[in-house]
Amino acid sequence: MPLRVDPTYPSRRTYVVKLSSDAAPDALCGRLENLVTCQQSHFASSRELFDLIARDIESCRAEPPNDP
Repeated sequence: MPLRVDPTYPSRRTYVVKLSSDAAPDALCGRLENLVTCQQSHFASSRELFDLIARDIESCRAEPPNDP
């Protein structure tokens, strides 16, 4: 069985979502942190959270692949 070159769950896309103490199901707010790059961004809604993740994924695609 050949090994996959691209992992199913790449570590570059590992995040911690920290919710603020006043977050509610209909009003998410907090901080998103990428565990590999240590980049942190604050969000004030679920839409902003999803947009931050989408932008980060797009920036991953723009990066040149690492050589093994």
